[in-house]
Amino acid sequence: MSQLPEITRPAGTFEWVKEHRRLYLRSGGAQGHIMDLTGADGHPFGTHCLIRYKGRKSGKTMIQGLSYGDIGGEVVICASKGGADDSPQWYHNIRAAETVDFQIATQAFRASWREPEGAEREKVWAFMVDSFPFYGVYQTRTTRVIPLIMMKAIEPIAVFSEADLS
Repeated sequence: MSQLPEITRPAGTFEWVKEHRRLYLRSGGAQGHIMDLTGADGHPFGTHCLIRYKGRKSGKTMIQGLSYGDIGGEVVICASKGGADDSPQWYHNIRAAETVDFQIATQAFRASWREPEGAEREKVWAFMVDSFPFYGVYQTRTTRVIPLIMMKAIEPIAVFSEADLS
């Protein structure tokens, strides 16, 4: 097996995020899905999806790469923003929409979404922290409860491309 690309904590983390998205998009999802997360206090086999959404104010199409988990056929993402005291903009944009598009490797879907609550949320959070330990660290950096989004595929769609970005 070839060595997986590794995530490290470079000074220009935002640049790494853009490069990862570019790799994922240009390869049609053949690259960028699985990454070695040990350099970011994660596991060596970390899964990433892309989400595509419209800006609620700008109307622009945006694509974001995120670590994800799969629980009972729903794709789970965390609105952690590295433990900042405010949630990432993608979270607010998804909350303003009925559906969200996501891509895992070479398959993309339109999806409904929801936020788990109560005991279910605690179970899902524990799963995500076990899968991606850095989420537990991020939670210690903020007093807000880091939101979770669970996406359920409705229908298959074409994979994302750089041309989708507006």
